[in-house]
Amino acid sequence: MKARIPVALTEAEIAAVRSWVVHEDAHLIALNKPSGLSSQGGRIQAHTLDDLLWAFARSNGKRPELAHRLDRDTSGVIVAAKTKPAAGFLGKALQAKRLQKTYLALVSAAPEPRAGTVDAPLRRQEIGREAYMRVVDADAEGAQASVSRYRTLAASDQAALVELQPLTGRMHQLRVHMAHIGRPLLGDVRYGGVLTAAGRAAPRLMLHAAALDLPHPEGGRLVVRAPVPDDFAELARTAGLEHSILE
Repeated sequence: MKARIPVALTEAEIAAVRSWVVHEDAHLIALNKPSGLSSQGGRIQAHTLDDLLWAFARSNGKRPELAHRLDRDTSGVIVAAKTKPAAGFLGKALQAKRLQKTYLALVSAAPEPRAGTVDAPLRRQEIGREAYMRVVDADAEGAQASVSRYRTLAASDQAALVELQPLTGRMHQLRVHMAHIGRPLLGDVRYGGVLTAAGRAAPRLMLHAAALDLPHPEGGRLVVRAPVPDDFAELARTAGLEHSILE
């Protein structure tokens, strides 16, 4: 891991990031990232999750390194490597598509059919300072193969809870694919999602990385889960959705 300049954190920031830990061993640390926190970089002048990992710095000055990213407005499980060998191992596993990600999302109505696969190539598009992904024909210039699976877990006349699995790793892939089939995510202003459900405002993009199934450096596989945030569960229940995963 390359040397980095330590970031000064407040006691509150240190306590917060430590409270997000959902798994830790000698090689890996997994956290339940809150919505509104950038994984890395970004234009907002505030600490990112990458900065907050200095809370776990060792006496030799080394600290965990993120193995992947989540969008700023997406909550849920994200993994960092605690050692250089673990970082290399996870990097290769990610390239080989050996990480299986499962997300939960709220949409305005159950998709039809209620379960299926979306196979729709995407292309990045820059509009001003913002980047978007658009569905394009497979032979379009810059098209990237993109495949997602979905299934409906619960539905009411107000909204639906869906489980999503990206089989490829494109930016905003799940958001664009769900919009493509006419079910944009609640709170997703960028891709046409409605901002209310059951008369209640969606507090943010209603997308949560619920589980990550990954190979472990010591062998075998590890499944890490991130509990559903209160804002997500409360909106789901207000919309009349019931499922054990919301408890």
